[in-house]
Amino acid sequence: MLIRWMLAAVHLLGYGFALAAIIGRTRGLRRLSGPAGLQRVFLADNVWGITAVVLIVTGLMRVFGGFEKGADYYLHEPLFHLKMAALLLILAFEIAPMMTLIRWRVAVRNGETPDLSRARRFARAGHWQSILLIVMVFAASGMARGIGAGAS
Repeated sequence: MLIRWMLAAVHLLGYGFALAAIIGRTRGLRRLSGPAGLQRVFLADNVWGITAVVLIVTGLMRVFGGFEKGADYYLHEPLFHLKMAALLLILAFEIAPMMTLIRWRVAVRNGETPDLSRARRFARAGHWQSILLIVMVFAASGMARGIGAGAS
């Protein structure tokens, strides 16, 4: 019971930290006018990466680790499918920013000035990621309340 509670708490906290990190990175990218602003973007990106891993690991543990209702429940729950679809879209939106931010980090480390022309496009992707993360929270809270076809 204690492990279930802790996993649920860490998972829920992960959503809050993830949203803050995405918003922070998005804001930093939108305001980016030169390499001086990259450290703030990199910090928010680090927090976003860590929280993404925490959300995925705790989520997998809750679904497949025998700590919650079990995989059979989740895999037959429409809101869980919505939550996973939102996660996949978030990850799809993350591919280009992640790869570019890695290149920017390498460039900064090598004393070069990275091409920041795509920063605003990545900020727009961050807006979508924020919306999708909120969709995930609504789906999760609906599942917790027994809303959906899986609740008879």
